[in-house]
Amino acid sequence: MSALVYFSSASGNTARFVEGCRLDEFGIHAMRIPLLPNEPELHVDEPYVLLTPTYGGGTIGKAVPVQVKRFLNDERSVIIGVIASGNTNFGEAYGIAGDIIAAKCHVPLLYRFELMGTREDVSTVREGLRTFFDEHSQREQR
Repeated sequence: MSALVYFSSASGNTARFVEGCRLDEFGIHAMRIPLLPNEPELHVDEPYVLLTPTYGGGTIGKAVPVQVKRFLNDERSVIIGVIASGNTNFGEAYGIAGDIIAAKCHVPLLYRFELMGTREDVSTVREGLRTFFDEHSQREQR
């Protein structure tokens, strides 16, 4: 099995992006990192790609959402890739949460898109994840 783990704030932008990808059609299930601390923790025991927004308005130290940091402190062992959204107004810090996580977890940054993404971004991520998980599965079987 394969999963996409994502964080979406109360705005729901990332959640809508993930829903638009229709990953369940490929047998990839999406799991949301809890928004509030009183929600049950998410535990993942299968290979997953993390999709996260970039926060901080260009301040690199605040780029990775606190909820994502907390999740990765416990669930880093089966991450195999990361996708980041961001805002080009952040300049060089556009989507940098993905770069930070990729470096810390030693996984590839697979894609970055702006804000809620476009239809092309949704299609690219959908097909890219299908291919990425297929290739990962084949490597694991060898």
